[in-house]
Amino acid sequence: MIMGNMTRTKIMGIVNVTPDSFSDGGRYDSAELAVKHALALHDQGADILDIGGESTRPGAVEISVAEEALRVVPVIMALREQERQRDLTLTLSIDTRKAAVAQQAILAGADIWNDVSALSFDEGSPDMAAKLGCEVILMHAQGMPETMQDNPRYQDVLMEVCDYLSARADAAIAAGVEKSKITLDPGIGFGKTLEHNLALLRHLDDIKALGYPVLMGASRKSFIGRIDGSTADDRLGGSLAAALYSVKGGADILRVHDVVETVQALTVWGAIANP
Repeated sequence: MIMGNMTRTKIMGIVNVTPDSFSDGGRYDSAELAVKHALALHDQGADILDIGGESTRPGAVEISVAEEALRVVPVIMALREQERQRDLTLTLSIDTRKAAVAQQAILAGADIWNDVSALSFDEGSPDMAAKLGCEVILMHAQGMPETMQDNPRYQDVLMEVCDYLSARADAAIAAGVEKSKITLDPGIGFGKTLEHNLALLRHLDDIKALGYPVLMGASRKSFIGRIDGSTADDRLGGSLAAALYSVKGGADILRVHDVVETVQALTVWGAIANP
C-alpha cells in the first residue's frame, strides 16, 4: 500500500482578502484582519500563505486590477514588515489571474504566482512570469468563474486535465519560466461535477506522472457537500479525508483553510505509517 509523502507535503494556508469567497468571504477583508489571520496560519504550521483579492468561486464576477491590487499588495507588504519585526521566515503566494496584479504583488514581496487560469487569462502572463522569475502554480479550470459550474462536460476528465496542464507548462517554459519553478493543480471544483472531482482525486498519480509537483485544493469545496449535504463551514472532516487521500496519491502541497487540523492529521498519519 502506498502511504504517500506526508513527511514532505507542504501546507498552503488560505488568506482571502475578499468580501465574497465561498467559505470565508468577508472575514478577513481588511489588511489588518488579513495580516493577523495570515500570521496565525503561519504559527499553526502553514508553509505557504496564499493571498487572494478576487473570489473565483462559482458565479463570482471579475473585479478590476486596481481594486484587486489594493486588497492584496498592502497585506503582502505588511507581512514582510512583520517578518522583519518578528524574525520570521514567510513564503508568500499571490492568488491571481491577472499579470498586472501578479507583478505588483511579486514586487511587493510575494514569492509565488498561483494562477487559476494557468497563465492564460492575460495574453502576456507567461512572459510576465518569466520576467518576474517567480515560482508559478498552474491550475486547470473549464470556463470562467461566472459560468464554470453551469454544465461542465468532458469526454475523459483525467486525460483532458493532464493534456491541458502539460500544454500550459510547456507554454510557460517556452516563455522562459524554469521547469523547476512550475507546480500543477488539477483544479478541484473549477468547472467539474462531483464525479469529475472524485476521478481526479482517485488518479492523482497520473497527474504526478507529468513530472511536476502537484498542489491539491479540496478544502471545504462543494463536492464534499454533494456527498454528505454539509455546508462550507461544516466540511472539516471531508476536507481532511480529501487531504489525506491526496497525500497518499502524491500531492506535494495542500491548499487548506484549516491549517492546524490538517497539520495534526498529517503528523499522526505520518507517525503511524513511518514508525
